[in-house]
Amino acid sequence: MSNIEKQYQGILRKLVLYGSEKEDRTGTGTLSYFGEQIRHNMQDGFPLLTTKKMAIKTMMTELKWFLKGDTNIKYLVDNGCSIWNGDAYKNYEKYAMANSYGVDILSMDEFINEIKTNDEFAKKWGELGPIYGKQWRDWKSQKFNVAKGEGYLLQIDQIAKVIVDLKKNPDSRRLMVSAWNVGELDEMVLPPCHYGFQLYTRNSTREEKIVNPGKYKVVSLMWNQRSVDTFLGLPFNIASYATLLQLIADECNMIAGELIGNLGDVHLYKNHIQQAKEQIVREPYKLPTIELSNVDILKGEFDYEIKDYEYHPSIKAPLSN
Repeated sequence: MSNIEKQYQGILRKLVLYGSEKEDRTGTGTLSYFGEQIRHNMQDGFPLLTTKKMAIKTMMTELKWFLKGDTNIKYLVDNGCSIWNGDAYKNYEKYAMANSYGVDILSMDEFINEIKTNDEFAKKWGELGPIYGKQWRDWKSQKFNVAKGEGYLLQIDQIAKVIVDLKKNPDSRRLMVSAWNVGELDEMVLPPCHYGFQLYTRNSTREEKIVNPGKYKVVSLMWNQRSVDTFLGLPFNIASYATLLQLIADECNMIAGELIGNLGDVHLYKNHIQQAKEQIVREPYKLPTIELSNVDILKGEFDYEIKDYEYHPSIKAPLSN
């Protein structure tokens, strides 16, 4: 039985029973509460939920996209991942309605077809602004030399830096990556929901060294999330950060330890309530395992194999943009 899944079902149950009704930017309405933490030991299995079939390739494609530093949906669309299509289309529709001057506005299907087939269109309308990948791999900061009266632009690859820091000084308390660039929030189609993560290491135990020879450190990851779409988004966040933790652990020759999520506005969209009720009563299966290969984390490339994944049927639910 999966403890992380019982934690997840507990959040759904709390939302259904006690969530406060709140309006939201999508107009859908939510049941919500504030403040939650989930924890999972990676040695207990890969935390891919079993109480509904998960879209594994979609989640992995998005993580690769983040790690590549990409912010255009072209890569996602070309690889069959549609979770950011609505945000890009909403941005296009807003601009097109204000500036169409009688020109027909493309439907969603037409819009995505243009992204697939028209590179110039994709370059303009597939862009989401300086969201996750941009901040992870190319954070920009203005620096000033007061003595010389000069300024310059500093570009920071946070993923590369945190890996170097983790290898050189694993006991540092500054092993952090942030996507919440205050100066660029208004340029993003959607400010980051999961806005940062921190890494932490400890010495491996005697038992852990026996199982993992040559690995003397255990690395854990804690991510922070301001806004949590519990039914559709949170299962992806859990599995995505678990994969990222495993990638970092392998890169640094460490053992993947604990995965922790600090959750802010935890909400259930009102058009997901029946789906949540269905998932709550399902009994979880044993968690699967994951094997990673051909990893180049700084190029956003890796292969994966999910083993022994037993799951309940998928539960369809609309995505609110």
